[in-house]
Amino acid sequence: MFRNQLDKGISYKMNCKQATQVISQSLDRKLTLRERFVLKFHLIICNACKQFNQQLVALRSTFNKLTAAIENDTNIKMPSETKNRLLETIKSITD
Repeated sequence: MFRNQLDKGISYKMNCKQATQVISQSLDRKLTLRERFVLKFHLIICNACKQFNQQLVALRSTFNKLTAAIENDTNIKMPSETKNRLLETIKSITD
């Protein structure tokens, strides 16, 4: 919704609900230049959304590191079936 407003040039303001939606979308797709600009401005003035963004980035990073550790660490002793199920679960959360 907000993306359409930006593309039409209607609004350069973003409320917290819109900001959290755009932050979430940024994990799945590349934001437009306008979206990035308006979001950055909102994050400058809104500490709650800034913290939400930081937490989401930290979660994504943690899941990526956990996945890599499970895939690459030969010291993890578990049946391959269990390992694969765990990896599938983590990937389904992050996709």
